[in-house]
Order: sequence, then C-alpha cells, then structure tokens
Amino acid sequence: MIRQQLIDNIRRKQSFLCVGLDTDLRKIPQHLLREDDPIFAFNKAIIDATAPYCVAYKPNLAFYECFGLKGWQAFEKTVRYLKTHYPDQFIIADAKRGDIGNTSAMYARCFFEELDIDALTVAPYMGEDSVTPFLQYSGKWVILLALTSNKGSHDFQLTADQQGERLFEKVLRTSQQWADEEQMMYVVGATQGKLFEDIRKIVPNHFLLVPGVGAQGGSLEEVCRYGMTPDCGLLVNSSRGIIYADSTEQFAEVAAAKARELQQQMASLLNP
Repeated sequence: MIRQQLIDNIRRKQSFLCVGLDTDLRKIPQHLLREDDPIFAFNKAIIDATAPYCVAYKPNLAFYECFGLKGWQAFEKTVRYLKTHYPDQFIIADAKRGDIGNTSAMYARCFFEELDIDALTVAPYMGEDSVTPFLQYSGKWVILLALTSNKGSHDFQLTADQQGERLFEKVLRTSQQWADEEQMMYVVGATQGKLFEDIRKIVPNHFLLVPGVGAQGGSLEEVCRYGMTPDCGLLVNSSRGIIYADSTEQFAEVAAAKARELQQQMASLLNP
C-alpha cells in the first residue's frame, strides 16, 4: 500500500485508527477456548466488528510466537483473512526486528515476500545496514522506533550528546538519509505529549505510528494538536482498550462500540 492509498483510506473512513491485535489466551473470552484455533477465532471476530472504523491492524508478534507453531499459524491465518476480506486495511507486523544485514534480509523476506505484509516495526540501534534490507521492497514500509511510550524510554531515547541532540532526534535525522516519507514511518508514543512538536520539526511529513492511547494513558487530542499534518500523518493504535473491553460473548460488539467511539473522535479532529 502506497502513501496516497493510506491517506485516501483515512479520508474516506474519517479515521486514522489502528487496532492492535495483542491476543492473549489468558484474556480472551473463555468460551473461545473451545475453538480449534482460539487466537484466530478471537481475531476474526474483532476484525469483522471493528473493520468499518479503522484503517490498520497491528498484530504484535510476541503474542503469537510464544505459542510456537500454533501461534505462528494463527498469525498467518489472521494476515490471510485480512488480505482476503479487508484488502484496504494496512497490516503492520509489530515485530521490532533489526539485526546485521544478512539477518535483516531474511526477516524482510519473511514479512514482505512470504507474508506480504504492508509494514514492519524495526529497531534502529544497529544502524543503517540493519535497516536498509527492509527498504528494498516497493510499496512496503519500515516503521522505525523513535520515541516510545514506555517508562524506560527515558533511559536512552531522551539522553543528549554534547551538542544537545537527543538520541531520538539523532535517529530521526540520520534515518532521513535511508528513506523518505513514502517508505518510512516512525513509532512515537502517545504519552510523549508536546515532544511531538520537536519530532515534527525534523520529520514534518512522515507518518507516525502512535501507541499508548487508552490503556497507557495517552491523549488523542494532545497527539493531534502537536502531531497531525495536512495529510493526517498519524496512525493511532489502540489495543487493550478495544479488544479487551468486554470478556463475555458480546465482546465483539463492545469492541466495535469502542472502535466507533474513537473513530468519531478522530473524525472531529480531522475536521475541526
């Protein structure tokens, strides 16, 4: 999916919502555990219920890999279901890969060739040669970790060098040499508030994937105030606040209501 297609979907749906599929067998409704593949059964129900209100889905690989082969099969089935039934949805594999060049090339082959996923989160710590293998695929996206929403982000990402440049700013500036806004996005946590202003000074046009709204306490209004661009420029992710809003047999309907509520807020922010 190219940038303009994503922008068109956002405008058409009046939404920049990404639903995180962090599917935990300990949290899904108990009646689903009787299914042959409870992870996929849960994902399918959530997708069918929320698809009208979002433009992207983000399965977090940790929630699938922890179950070995069965978990990976559920992940693949989820991706195939999305591509078959909801081809306009932007699919992000939240895997945070990034290794020496030949290893990154294998990760890229897995996600972009075998699975045909639209985007992959990538850790930039090992530098250019660990990221560029992911950039060899036309129409595929690297979503580079820049400034995350967790408490530990302060340990490294906000530290400054002698010239006062903070590490997340160095990541943003350096990575501009690797790809432009047609192929690279950045992860910026919703809890970072006014720091979105500093980020937009460096990457004024890039899309930002923004986790942390909802359960982690990030403010959608604050993210939009400091981070929105004329093309929107945001994919705001909500996981637990949508998919675990209810644990009864009505879980999908409640998830749909939560997604619709966010979509309506987003529509008002897109059209102030």
